[in-house]
Amino acid sequence: MTQYSKYLIIILAAASFAACKVGKDFQRPEVALPSQFGNTAATDSTVAKAPWKQFFPDPALQQLISEALTGNFDLQIALKRIEAASAYVKQAKAALLPSVTANATANTNIPSKNSLNGLSLNEFLKTSHIEDYTLGVGISWEIDVWGKIRRQKEAALASYLQSFEAAKAVQTGIVANVANSYFNLLMLDAQLAIARRNVSLSDTIVNMISMQKTAGEVTELAVQQAITQRQAAELLIPQLEQAAAIQENAIRILTGQLPGTVIRNGTLERFPLWDSLHTGVPTEVIANRPDVKASELSLKAANANVGVAQGSMYPTLSLTANGGLNAYEIGKWFSMPNSLFGTVAGNIAQPVFQQRRLKTQLEVAKVERDQAVISFRQAVTNAVREVTDALVQLDKLQDQQEIAASRLQTTQQAVFNARLLFRSGLANYLEVISAQSNSLQAELTQVDIRRQRLTAMVDLYRSLGGGYQ
Repeated sequence: MTQYSKYLIIILAAASFAACKVGKDFQRPEVALPSQFGNTAATDSTVAKAPWKQFFPDPALQQLISEALTGNFDLQIALKRIEAASAYVKQAKAALLPSVTANATANTNIPSKNSLNGLSLNEFLKTSHIEDYTLGVGISWEIDVWGKIRRQKEAALASYLQSFEAAKAVQTGIVANVANSYFNLLMLDAQLAIARRNVSLSDTIVNMISMQKTAGEVTELAVQQAITQRQAAELLIPQLEQAAAIQENAIRILTGQLPGTVIRNGTLERFPLWDSLHTGVPTEVIANRPDVKASELSLKAANANVGVAQGSMYPTLSLTANGGLNAYEIGKWFSMPNSLFGTVAGNIAQPVFQQRRLKTQLEVAKVERDQAVISFRQAVTNAVREVTDALVQLDKLQDQQEIAASRLQTTQQAVFNARLLFRSGLANYLEVISAQSNSLQAELTQVDIRRQRLTAMVDLYRSLGGGYQ
C-alpha cells in the first residue's frame, strides 16, 4: 500500500465519522392555540393574503405606500441587514472547504564570522552569507467529523432567513403606519370642515341673538354666551390645522422625504370598509406573520448554536499539506524537480483544559435556546391577542358608529328646533347654544369613530400578517 493510499483511507474514514452531527435537529415547539379567533367562525381563506394594493384601493394612499416602501429609512436598514446576513451564509458554506494559502519568501542570512555557522560557510561554501528562496502553497482542511461546521452553516442560514422575515415585518408595519396616518389626516380634514361649518352657524346664532337684544328680549349676557360658543368653534380651526400639518410631516418622514404637504383626493366617509374580513384559523398566524416566522428562525439558529458549542468540546481532525519550490540560490529556484518540496500531516486536537470556556459556551447556548423558545411562544400568543383585539374593536366600533349616527341626527334636529323655538320665544338662548355645542361634539365624534373603524381594519390586516405581498 502506497503512502498516498494510507492518507486516502484516513480521509475516507474521517468522512464516514462526519455523518454524525452534534445537537438535535430543530423541531417547532408546541404552542397552545385556539380553534378560532373569538366568536369568528374559522374559514379556509384569510384577508392577510390580499395584496396591499387590493386592500387599499385609494390611489393617493397607494402612492404614499409605494413611496414609503422605496424610501423608508427603517426598511432600507432592514434590507442592508439581509445583505450582511447573506454574506455570513456564504462564509458558512465555504467553511466546509479547505483553506489555501500561497506565499513567496526570499531572505539572506549573514552570520557572525566568529560563529560556528560563519566559519563553516567560509570554509565549505566559500561565502559569508546564506540565501533562501521559497515559493509554496499550503492547504489546511478541518474535517467536519461531528457536524460542527454544518451546524454553523445551519445557524447562519437561519439568521439570514430571520433577517429576511424581519424586513417583511418592517414592511407590514410601514404599510399599516402609512395607512393609519393617512386615515388620521382624512379625519382631521373632516373635523376641520365641521369646525368651519359650525363657525358659520355660530355667526348666524350670534346675529339672531343680537337682534333679540336690540328688540329688548335678551340681555348682553346672551350675546356674550353666543360669541363664546363661536370662539370655541373658531379655536378648533387652528388646532386642527396644526394637527393636520404635523400629521402630513409624519407621513412624509415615513416615506423617507422631507416634511411637506401630502396630496389626498378622497374623504374619510368615501373610503370603503371591507364588508367581510376573513381571519382564517389561528394556526395560519405562524405561517403568515413575518415577525412570528422571524422568531421561529431565531429559535432555529439558537438550536444550531447549541450543536456548535457541543462540537467545540470534541476532538478536531485536520489535514495539512504544503509544497512548492525551494533553493538556496535564486538561479536554482525554478530548477525542477530538484527544487520541489512537500509535506503532508494530520492532526487531532482534543481540548483538555480551557478555563471552563467551552463548557460555559455550551451552557449559555442552551440558555439562549430556552429564551428563544419562550420568545417564540410569546410572539405567537401576542399575535393571537392582536387579532382578537382587532376583531373586538371592529365589532364594537360598528355599534358605536350606529349610536353616533343616531345621536348626530338627534342633535342636528335639536339645533333646528331650538332656533325655531327661540324665535318664537319658547326657548332661551342657553338652549340654543347647548344644542349647537352638542351637535358639534356629535359630528366630531362620528368622524373619529369612522377613523377608528378604518384603523381597526388595518390592525386586523397587519395582525394576520398582511402587508408584505
